[in-house]
This record gives sequence, C-alpha cells and structure tokens, in this order.
Amino acid sequence: MFETAKTQSRAMVDEGLRDYMLKVYNFMAGGLAVTALAAYICLNTPLIRMFFSVNANGQVTMSVLSWIILFAPLAMVFAFGWVLSRGTIQQVQMVFWGFSAIMGLSLTPVLLGYTGASVARIFLITAAMFGSMSIYGYTTKRDLTSMGSFMIMGVWGIVIASLVNLFLQSPGLSYALSVLTVIVFTALTAYDTQKIRQIYGMADDGETITRKAIAGALSLYMDFINMFLALLRLFGDRR
Repeated sequence: MFETAKTQSRAMVDEGLRDYMLKVYNFMAGGLAVTALAAYICLNTPLIRMFFSVNANGQVTMSVLSWIILFAPLAMVFAFGWVLSRGTIQQVQMVFWGFSAIMGLSLTPVLLGYTGASVARIFLITAAMFGSMSIYGYTTKRDLTSMGSFMIMGVWGIVIASLVNLFLQSPGLSYALSVLTVIVFTALTAYDTQKIRQIYGMADDGETITRKAIAGALSLYMDFINMFLALLRLFGDRR
C-alpha cells in the first residue's frame, strides 16, 4: 500500500513538473516571438525613423529616443524583480511582455548590420544549442551549482571587459568576448534549467507557479538572446 501511494505521489509530481516546465518554455517562446515581431515592425515600417537613420554607407545614427530604448531593457530587468515580489500576477506578465517588446526595438541597430538570411541561420543554430543544453540541464543528475556560480562570475567579467572595450575598440578583444559569451551562456542555459526545475513545488498554488514560470522564462530568454547575439557577431554575414 505504501509503495502504491509513493508511486501515485511521484506521478503527481512528474505531471505537475511537466506542466510547470511547459509553462516556462511557453512564456519564453512567447517572449522571443514578441521580440522578433517588435524588431520586424521597427525594421520594416516608418517607425524606424523615430529611432534610427541609415546613411548611404549603411552607418546607423541613433536618436535620443533610440538611446533610451537601448538601455530600457536593463532598467526593466531591475523593475521585473520588484514587480515579481510585490506586484500582481497581471503586472508581472505585463512587465515580461513589455520587456520582450522593448528588447526587440533595442536589437534593431544590431540586426540592421546583418543580412536577413544570416540572422535566420544564426537563430536556428542558437535554438539547437539552447535546446540541447536545456535538455541536459533538465535530465542530468549532476549538481550544476558550482558551474553556475563560476559562469555568473564570467558574466560580470564579460560586462566589465565590454565596457573597457567601448574605449579600446579592440577587434581582438571583441572577438574573444563573443567566444566567451557563447561559452558562458551555453553553460548557464543548463544551469538555469536545472535551477528552474529545482524550485518547483508540488504544493505551490497556481499564482505561485505562474510567477516562478515567468521568472524562469526570463532567465532562459536572456541566455538565448545573449547566445544569439554573440553567435551573430562571430558568424553573421554583414550587409
């Protein structure tokens, strides 16, 4: 009888965990879709003139509004943490979708520099790498905590080195940072997936599950975007 009850309990956990992870991936995929749509609209409508201008040589000039859009995602990440802990579930979702749209607008100057076919190819490569590492993070029995902590330190190193390179403008350092970014965020994909799985609680109510799912989706979304941009810098075909 005890074995039967244990089996039933495990089945309930597995089903609940599966639904929870599907919700995470659905939110993440939705966020990427909103980002792609926002970038597409900005690139292919007169809206782009509000943010950017392109001269005959293909150089992009950014307006004041475009600089605000460029740094808005960073501010919204900090706002997301506050809303996640204190806001309603509707506010959490609104910030997540808003962040995804603003991110699409902020990516426009980058995407302008590459061919559409190149962007599509790199996106598919990123999706394959992301999917493989996320599956590994979900299924592995190995504790990835130590690796994740090391990779987070690597993220801070990338940020600091990128700020330094704004002044140095070193192509060699830029290339090295792109390679390091791919490595770090590929590993973080596995770590974040494992962490998202571990914070699932069978006793959580529907609202708590949704909050956790959105928070997890944002983590994976950022892993994907950073991998995509780094791979685009490395292998993308410029216009």
